[in-house]
Amino acid sequence: MRAGIASRFPSLKMAYRNLSRTKIRSALAALGIIIGVVAIASLGVFGVTLKSSVTGNLGDIGNQVIVSPSNEDGVTELTNRDVQQVQRTSSTATVTPMKQRVEAVDFGDGTPRRQVLLGVEQPARIYNATEGRIPDPLRSGVLVGESLAEEHDLSPGSTITINGSQERIKAVITSSGSGIFLDPSNRIVAPPTSFTGNYDQVVVSETDGEAANDTAVAIRASLNDRQQRVNVQELSSFVDQIGSVFDALNLFLLGIGSISLLVAGISILNVMLMSTVERREEIGVLRAVGFQKRDVLRVMMAEALLLGVFGGLIGVVLALGAGLVINQLVLDDALAVFQVESLWYIILAFAFGVFASIISGLYPAWKAASEEPVEALRG
Repeated sequence: MRAGIASRFPSLKMAYRNLSRTKIRSALAALGIIIGVVAIASLGVFGVTLKSSVTGNLGDIGNQVIVSPSNEDGVTELTNRDVQQVQRTSSTATVTPMKQRVEAVDFGDGTPRRQVLLGVEQPARIYNATEGRIPDPLRSGVLVGESLAEEHDLSPGSTITINGSQERIKAVITSSGSGIFLDPSNRIVAPPTSFTGNYDQVVVSETDGEAANDTAVAIRASLNDRQQRVNVQELSSFVDQIGSVFDALNLFLLGIGSISLLVAGISILNVMLMSTVERREEIGVLRAVGFQKRDVLRVMMAEALLLGVFGGLIGVVLALGAGLVINQLVLDDALAVFQVESLWYIILAFAFGVFASIISGLYPAWKAASEEPVEALRG
């Protein structure tokens, strides 16, 4: 056997044979990689799933702009002219002027309780009916949110008493995905004509966060050109901050998972060092019949690579299984594990596992390759 005979394929074949001779020890070394890969991938997927859950519950909040009176400057309400200016400025958006008050409401049990009422002229633009039909525009009767309807066993045709006046329920409503500021779950929507005074706020729903930011700038320039009349709050920055918090959480979780791979690397280092000592004479024979240092180094590194790839692949399969369970429990959608961000963490965990194996195998491989044939044969 001459130098250069050991090519890549024979090196892998020899490495596989060597690992097979110590199955239990090799399995334990691979187990460390498996645990590390599962830990990193599962924690990463959990962070992505948690982020998706929170941002999903926020709805399209990042697309919204809230316009409210500038109370600190003596403005207590928004006039029809203010609303018209907002509508002209936001020609592509859904503009929802709203009135709001708190009234004593009797849901039929004889016990009035304080309840928030919203005055919206065209609720069909922002709400969906789960029961009944939403009048467009809303001129009489009221709409109740799903949570209120379920809590008080209400349905279309039921009556409630608002501040001593009976009102018939036209529909039970839910949000159409317009964000938490338009969520009607625990609200009653009434005709704005039943409210006194002007509007309390205007919610502008744009197509995306960038458009919302542009609209906010335009509204400030239009309504606050001479004096500070309104406060304009774009909510995309709030969503960005939430995303940043979850990104930091993911890094923290990955750091915790990486500790297990560090332990796995030490395990592989130990296994390969023991293998080097036990096979010292064998390595001496190989060197004596023509193996060069680089050939021995290649075989030993192939062993570390096989441990990393084998452990990493099993870890990936287990991490995908864990991800399916996590996404099913949190998002009620197991296949969400295949979203790009989750898959990225799984790929990263696999690559990290293989890298840790290779790094751990460097010293034992160098030590084995550095053995002088004569000294190795002496044992």
